[in-house]
Amino acid sequence: MINIIKYTAGFVALILFQLLILNNIQFSGYINPYLYVYFILILPFETPYIVLFATAFVLGFFIDIGNNTLGMNAAATVFVATLRPFVINIIKPRAGYNTETYPRASYYGINWFLKYSALLVFMHHLFLFFVESFSIDNFFHTLLKVILSFIFSMILIIITELFFYKKQY
Repeated sequence: MINIIKYTAGFVALILFQLLILNNIQFSGYINPYLYVYFILILPFETPYIVLFATAFVLGFFIDIGNNTLGMNAAATVFVATLRPFVINIIKPRAGYNTETYPRASYYGINWFLKYSALLVFMHHLFLFFVESFSIDNFFHTLLKVILSFIFSMILIIITELFFYKKQY
């Protein structure tokens, strides 16, 4: 029960922080930080697929409502939720995942977390910005937006991860 309350509070906090603060940060239209995707990253390994996809959709839907973006964020977060089990399996430690642990740096180290989050955040940004532009005419312009936003988003995600989550053994 405490985990549900903790995750609900984090869900609401990330949405509000994204909509009220981060959406107002744009540098020349190239850097748009997206911290809200962090919520999908930190869900427990055992999260049932239906809960993972529903959570991703609702998260993206609320961001879309705040941004008036007609489902682009919902599609991008569901895309990340689809890729998440594959990425978790690909970067699995040799000994596997311990039961009752979470996909966090405090459990598997910063290198593991960087690989995990970088793959998913980059795919999120790639999907989101190319759906937004809906064209390959400005391919390099869109790719530059993806890369710069990815770097800034990863910095925010790492800071959040290191600040909020301590080792829980």
